[in-house]
Amino acid sequence: MTCVYMHMASPVGRLTLVARGEKLAAILWENDRPDRVPLGELREDPLHPALLAVQRQLNEYFAGDRDRFELDLDFAGTAFQKQVWQALLDIPYGQTRTYRDIAVRIGKPDAVRAVGAANGRNPISIIAPCHRVIGSSGKLTGFAGGLERKAQLLQLESTRQGLEQAPAARPLAA
Repeated sequence: MTCVYMHMASPVGRLTLVARGEKLAAILWENDRPDRVPLGELREDPLHPALLAVQRQLNEYFAGDRDRFELDLDFAGTAFQKQVWQALLDIPYGQTRTYRDIAVRIGKPDAVRAVGAANGRNPISIIAPCHRVIGSSGKLTGFAGGLERKAQLLQLESTRQGLEQAPAARPLAA
């Protein structure tokens, strides 16, 4: 099935929203690795209703007005990856979990590294909040959008003050 996409300006850089049918299939970062989320054929559709709903809810989130998303999601991955991504959806707004916490949550306490790998392939960043997963030391670890953006998202959630739109001409550090 062909996926449709649209671009969205956000305080954490340009995001590419991707839908498969009427469900959100991916949120890609400006400098995302092309092979991180395999999607197949893509067609631009900036008026697709599902994508417009995602854009609206993300704008509310960035403004500090939304702490829960109400969207239909279409995760494409292995059974293990889907299990990890589903566990991400259970991390409450403003809280963090470690990779070990996620491994224990899904009943595979020895799969910490595999959880990290699955987290890194999460196709629906922000909505499935992989930014809320941190290292066991409490340090921020890998994030497809970059550690600066991960810190921005966690700061937004800790203060609920909202993030201001970054000026278009000012590139964000990776």
